[in-house]
Amino acid sequence: MNIKEILKEKNFKFEKKYGQNFITDKNLLSAIVEDCKITKEDCVLEIGPGAGTLTQEISKRAKKVLCYEIDTNLKSVLEQTLLDCKNVEVIYKDFMKVSKEEIVEKLGQNFILIANLPYYITTPIIFKAIELTELKKMFIMVQKEVAERICAKSGKNYGILSVMIDFVSDASITRIVNRNMFTPTPNVDSAIIKIEMKNKGYDCDYNAFSLIVHSAFSMRRKTLANNLMNALKISREQAQELISPLNPNIRAEELSTQDFVNLTKKYMEFVK
Repeated sequence: MNIKEILKEKNFKFEKKYGQNFITDKNLLSAIVEDCKITKEDCVLEIGPGAGTLTQEISKRAKKVLCYEIDTNLKSVLEQTLLDCKNVEVIYKDFMKVSKEEIVEKLGQNFILIANLPYYITTPIIFKAIELTELKKMFIMVQKEVAERICAKSGKNYGILSVMIDFVSDASITRIVNRNMFTPTPNVDSAIIKIEMKNKGYDCDYNAFSLIVHSAFSMRRKTLANNLMNALKISREQAQELISPLNPNIRAEELSTQDFVNLTKKYMEFVK
């Protein structure tokens, strides 16, 4: 019985609020997992297994698969699709409410995250994931436009997500996935991104860096100085001093990750 027949048999109704779009093409699923280069030594965290089609492929190659699924209506579907996957554990819980300690207790160090992320909550999940210091790498499927933003180094797609991801990792698009590969069919194509976590040698506090980056991009049409002045509640003179020796009229999208690091360090001295 194929996945569409199982969904029909279980009378499963897709929930728009969860952004559910499942992949059913077995060749694509196999290719995606092959790209991940999983071995029998790897423990994998999957967020949103859906109907379990990707989970099945992961379980063939991984040591253990831990899944978090928010939709309890999928329980009967997953019980059938994952019946023979003895190395898979499914927990019906919102990943955003799961503690880091719980994940590490179940998976240990150097685990891999694989997920077909729902469009509506992609960014919050990514931000939570990159703070997991035990995470080795991620392979996530996201809206193609979001993938381009994540990997951007400059231009209109360059923003908060680009800088925050670059601060802790190397990211690249590995595969474009046509919208017709999903059930139900979404309105846009998707892309798979490989995010390899790395200590890039930035001697900089993550939380302070995040504050500066979010402040810098708070209003895209305004200059960096204006954004910092408004977000950090400092005077124009203080903002200009903070960004010196950069051009006083520079905008956030013109800064590199290293520029943001330098700005953060200067801010930390500034508020002492």
